[in-house]
Amino acid sequence: MHHSRLSTIVIDCHVEDLTEAIGFWSQALGKPVADADQDGDGKYAELQTAADEPLILLQKVDHASRVHLDIETDDLEAEAARLEGLGARRVALVRERWWVMEAPSGHRFCVVRPQRETFGPHLNRWD
Repeated sequence: MHHSRLSTIVIDCHVEDLTEAIGFWSQALGKPVADADQDGDGKYAELQTAADEPLILLQKVDHASRVHLDIETDDLEAEAARLEGLGARRVALVRERWWVMEAPSGHRFCVVRPQRETFGPHLNRWD
């Protein structure tokens, strides 16, 4: 048995510097900036959300700008396999920390470890 849930809305930004995108999305969504440089490398920024809302992350990327979803789970392998059973395919395992996957519709998304100290509420239980 494992659990999963929608974790994060990731705004992929094909830009040299996230500063302008952070300002725009913070104001557009009415969410203050929680962390303008999450990993200290200029690639990730987080907007402030309530504990029961999905996280909102901005990510500097090399591909076209788009939005993708992260699904968090307490068992990466089991969740990736469950999603494969639904027709998704694994694209890449990144730094042994998350799976980039592709839905049958062609949409890319990630399967990640729990992103907050409290994993839940609103968990799906899979046997």
